[in-house]
Amino acid sequence: KIDKMVQSVNVKALLSLTSVVRRPYLMAPHVAVPSVSDVNYQALRDHCNIRAVIFDKDNTLTAPYENSLHPKARTGLQSALDAFGTDNVAILSNSAGTDDDPGYEDADTIEDSLGIAVIRHHEKKPGGLREVLDHFENVEEPSQLCMVGDRLLTDVVFGNLHGMLTVHTLPLCEGQEN
Repeated sequence: KIDKMVQSVNVKALLSLTSVVRRPYLMAPHVAVPSVSDVNYQALRDHCNIRAVIFDKDNTLTAPYENSLHPKARTGLQSALDAFGTDNVAILSNSAGTDDDPGYEDADTIEDSLGIAVIRHHEKKPGGLREVLDHFENVEEPSQLCMVGDRLLTDVVFGNLHGMLTVHTLPLCEGQEN
């Protein structure tokens, strides 16, 4: 599958390095957990004014370059869906749903497999805020969003730059493909 999707350079992440150098706290998540299954999504909704959850895909919900839910993420995704509903849980990936995904074929496959939306966006994280806000009808501002992902420089910086609650997970898999 690696040869199927060749990712372009993430210029937005490279440019955000200057922000991170000046403000290293942008890489510090609000919460750090081993996996998405260790997050209390009910508490996020009831006590933190979170209205929607955005997940990274690779190494957060799925193994890298795979489109099926990783067993370690099954409980966590279901918990998020139970707390927020299908319309308020989505994936923001730097591969699926981007211009690197011809015809959004991978995004469509993931939606069928996982049962949640993949947000289509042109800018890679830490860009893409406009598409995220447009996706969630009940979200009025970024502070009502929770970004969950395994990468500090893209997932956590994206959330922190825009005032979201950020959750950092350990990668689901280890190896060269990370």
